Amino acid sequence: MGADCVFCRIVAGEIPSKIVHQDDEVTAFHDINPQAPVHILIVPNEHIADITRVTAEKEPLVGHMLHTAARIGAEQGLNTMKRGYRLVINYGANAGMQVPHLHLHLIGGRTMRWPPG
Repeated sequence: MGADCVFCRIVAGEIPSKIVHQDDEVTAFHDINPQAPVHILIVPNEHIADITRVTAEKEPLVGHMLHTAARIGAEQGLNTMKRGYRLVINYGANAGMQVPHLHLHLIGGRTMRWPPG
């Protein structure tokens, strides 16, 4: 766990957050700067700096992150083709990654266009 990593501190309960799910592998919480009506981050409880640090050994963890996102999407009422949601993993500053801890954005609740931004 990174002592100065904000996501590690949220996972540890040191920083208050609106947590929607937590288990032995991942924690999901509302983004403090939401880009849509629903904007939830799913992070591994273990500190992994970014997607390039995911080893073959950690592939099941990424699958668990996706499964958790799908379950939360359903809980948020977004699991219909008409409503839907977007899942995003950013890598690097130019892509918008602000916290160096692997995280998956679940974004929904409004119409989104492609390409984004």
